[in-house]
Amino acid sequence: MTPVYTFRHYGQSEAAEIRQILLDVHADAYATETDEFHDQERFAWFVDHWSGLPGFDCVIAYDGEEPAGYAYGAPAVHGREWWREYLSPAPDATATFSLSELMVRPKWRATGLSAQLHTELIGRRLEPLSVLLVDVAHPRVQALYESWGYRKIGERQPFADSPVYAVMLRGLPETTP
Repeated sequence: MTPVYTFRHYGQSEAAEIRQILLDVHADAYATETDEFHDQERFAWFVDHWSGLPGFDCVIAYDGEEPAGYAYGAPAVHGREWWREYLSPAPDATATFSLSELMVRPKWRATGLSAQLHTELIGRRLEPLSVLLVDVAHPRVQALYESWGYRKIGERQPFADSPVYAVMLRGLPETTP
C-alpha cells in the first residue's frame, strides 16, 4: 500500500523548530555514505545557512508522525543568480528559486514521494525559474529532474572538496533545433 503523506510547510520563522528533523532525515538518507562532504556537521552548516535566507521555504512529508522526507530552498538574490553565467543569452525572467535539498529517507524511496515533495514546494513558488545542483555521479537523479522539466545547462564544483554537480534549470522557454 502506498503511504498517504501529510505535507507541512515551514518558513524562516520555524527554522529552529524543524532543524533537528532536517538533520535526522539527512543522517538516515546518508547513513551509508563515507564521503566527508556529506557528513552531519557539514550538513548542519548548510541547514543553518539556507534556513537563514530570506524567503526560506521548506516542506516536510510525514507518514503518520514520522518524517519521510523534505525539500527546501530559497529565492536567489536578484542580480546574483549565478546560474546565468551558463547561458548566453540568459532568459529575461529575473526571479529564481534555488532548490537546495530534496531528500527522502530510504524506507520511503521509490514511492513517488520525491515528486510529491517537489510539487508541494515548487508548485507554490511564484518565481518563473528554479535551479538546483545534482551530483553528476547520479545520472538517474538527473534524469528524474529532467522528467520534471529541468534542463542541464552546465557543471559546477561549488567547493574544492565537493562533487561536480550538473547545474539544472527549470522554466526555460523551449528551444527549437
